[in-house]
Amino acid sequence: MNKIIKYVILDILRNKIVLAYTLFLLAISLTVFNLEDSSAKGILSLMNIVLIVLPLVSIIFSTIYVYNSAEFIELLVSQPLKRTRLLLSIFTGLSVSLLLAFMVGVGIPVLLYGATTIGLILIAIGMGLTIIFVALALLGAVITRDKAKGIGIAILLWFYFSLIYDGIVLFILFQFSDYPLERVSIVLSSLNPIDLGRIMILLKMDISAMMGYTGAVFKEFFGGPRGSLYAGIVMLLWMSVPLWIAVRRFKRKDL
Repeated sequence: MNKIIKYVILDILRNKIVLAYTLFLLAISLTVFNLEDSSAKGILSLMNIVLIVLPLVSIIFSTIYVYNSAEFIELLVSQPLKRTRLLLSIFTGLSVSLLLAFMVGVGIPVLLYGATTIGLILIAIGMGLTIIFVALALLGAVITRDKAKGIGIAILLWFYFSLIYDGIVLFILFQFSDYPLERVSIVLSSLNPIDLGRIMILLKMDISAMMGYTGAVFKEFFGGPRGSLYAGIVMLLWMSVPLWIAVRRFKRKDL
């Protein structure tokens, strides 16, 4: 298992796309921190980039990598190696490689220019989203053997979590604005890891006052230790549930 993880990590780190992704994040991070007059503003600007670019690259790159490694995976399946360990090794290799790229491109500049609680939360959210969208990529790749369809599923998932979901939530809150939706809004935010990460960062920056009544509700719930624990558990579920489903499907899949 360790040999497979090491092979996947070394293979990905030599990939030009990953190198370009790392340099892009590093350039954007350094530019943002040098242009803004405070680290808090720099983190806020960087947050918008991280929440959009990071999930997109993680899910599409992971999906393409799995499909391009189909022959390698079939060869390993023919060996006396459990499928669960094989898929978990690929998942670990992909996650570690993309996490290294994120830490070099965003983590190091944040630690240098904005090593505050907000900066550490941004790094934690970025790492969590990377792992989540790698897991979603594996799930999509296991569900269908068609490469074009798998990449399409990856793009649709990113599009849904990044753009469509917010529109659906706003529509629900607008249509049922006459009813108490405090708990509903918290549940709805938990169904999207990108939204949950955005809320956690904004609340730590005390911007919730600009979000109106909904912001006050989020501040009351997520502002304390209980809310932080809840957000952490939800993020862990987003990491583990898609991976668990992918492993179950892969064990039964006819290659």
